Amino acid sequence: MGYARLCRQTRFKRAFDIRRLTSSLQPGFDPAAIDNPAPNDPMTSFVNRRQFMIEWGHCDPAGIVFNSRFFEFFDWGTWTLFEAALGVKPHELGPTFGIMGIPLVDAGARFLAPARFGDVVELTSRVSEFRRSSFDVEHQLLVHGALAVEGKETRVWAARDAIDPSKIKSQPIPAEVTARFGM
Repeated sequence: MGYARLCRQTRFKRAFDIRRLTSSLQPGFDPAAIDNPAPNDPMTSFVNRRQFMIEWGHCDPAGIVFNSRFFEFFDWGTWTLFEAALGVKPHELGPTFGIMGIPLVDAGARFLAPARFGDVVELTSRVSEFRRSSFDVEHQLLVHGALAVEGKETRVWAARDAIDPSKIKSQPIPAEVTARFGM
């Protein structure tokens, strides 16, 4: 799917404007930069960007990122997205909202181009949909401003089961949480 078509068919219209992405890769870019669009704009939601360098430990012997490492990057993206949107450190999410966490229940990726040792990449993450007790997070990893990997996670807002604390149980996502994501 082409970039223009992707923009028309998704709510990424503002978040993935290529001019804004390439300008964020310029010297002086803040790796913790956050784009928080206007809350009444129906084509956007809260987006978090993180810029980092690919290290040798992320790579296989050929010097390209081993595919399972991208799922680690996606996990980073989700936790920093929630920290930025909610203003709560990941280890404080449970006590703050009465949950045990946001466990991953499904994940997938499309690998379009390699990321190599020494590349400076930008990971962009956003919640694409909230449901009663689960939500989807979409990730895009850009290398030199070009889309290299697309990822998607489904997570659950979960708490310990009151009857059997060794089990977890989904909980409704509070409206105050979804509101912080502009949804």
